[in-house]
Amino acid sequence: VGPYVLVTPNETRRKKLQQIAKKELNDLEQWKKEHKPGPITLVPQRLGGNESEAQVRQNQQMILMQSKYQKKHKREEYVKAKKAAEEAEILKKKAIQREKAERLEVKKRQEEMQRRKMLLEDQKYKTNELLNRLDVGLPKSDSCQIANPGPGSTAWERSHAYKQPLREDENRSLEEMKQEQQRKAELMELKQKQEDETRTRALKNEQRSCLQSLFTFYCTLRVNNAFLDRLQNKIQPNNISNPGCAG
Repeated sequence: VGPYVLVTPNETRRKKLQQIAKKELNDLEQWKKEHKPGPITLVPQRLGGNESEAQVRQNQQMILMQSKYQKKHKREEYVKAKKAAEEAEILKKKAIQREKAERLEVKKRQEEMQRRKMLLEDQKYKTNELLNRLDVGLPKSDSCQIANPGPGSTAWERSHAYKQPLREDENRSLEEMKQEQQRKAELMELKQKQEDETRTRALKNEQRSCLQSLFTFYCTLRVNNAFLDRLQNKIQPNNISNPGCAG
């Protein structure tokens, strides 16, 4: 730290500044008292409009109801706008997905065409190779030797061996399809059988409930007939003992 000088405060100057500040504060307070606003005096007059209190209340209620309807209308408009925005967003996403699906479909179609083209080229190449082998393997002396079995038979055997797995695959696929159809038919038959059993069970339950109702009615009828018979037996002796009262 470098050298520094300590300045002692001037008490006379400080007192003078304090006196000036005190005088200014007193002057400010005096000015506020002198310029204090006086009492307001207004001429009495009638306030309000020409409408009665009941009409004003009614108008306030109408304004409140209108504000409620306006809020409801604004809320409905907001919901409609939000729903429209969501539907637009959904349609946009659907369009994007549709475009992607179309591009994928085009790509698949192109790949399928490319694959078929390569397959045709490969098939053509193999056919040419087979024909070249047949041409090389056949003897050229006379036509009689062509009819005889020779190296061409091996080419036929190779062709037969190439086609045999294809036929086996086709037969296997046909057999699987037949088995699948048979399983479906068995499932349909089992389902039909279950439905018939359920229908028969429901019919039996209905018949049983009808029989129970008839039995209950028959028992009630027998009880009523027995009661009537007892009542008639009680009445008949009285009629016999008082023949004059029969009329």
